[in-house]
Amino acid sequence: MAFLDYWKNDIIEWQINRLILIINKHMTILKNQPTLRDMQNYVAEIEVERRHDHEVMAKKFLMLVEEVGELMTADRKKPKLIKPDHNPQFASLDEELADILSYLCSIANHLGVDLEAAFRNKEEINKKRLGR
Repeated sequence: MAFLDYWKNDIIEWQINRLILIINKHMTILKNQPTLRDMQNYVAEIEVERRHDHEVMAKKFLMLVEEVGELMTADRKKPKLIKPDHNPQFASLDEELADILSYLCSIANHLGVDLEAAFRNKEEINKKRLGR
């Protein structure tokens, strides 16, 4: 019975969130020239809209790895001597990288990691380690 109660509450919560979006006529829109923090916020909001906000971390990690594999496949299939702006096959590379960024933001959100701050902190460590 507890299992059914969990799903019942989940469905009710989702319906309430959808009604709020409809009432406010608000669908999440990504800002022009977003920061990494903006992207994380956007991913968090669209996960609620698309009902992906309760997915388990293991699934998110698997999806991230799958997208990295798709990027490797797309890279292997592209002609090596043609610039990206002259070949529509490079669009798949763009899409795979965007998927990877989306899953990375999602995982960071669930772990409470501010990617922009983490990146800056790691760069400071790298600079010191490399003597720069």
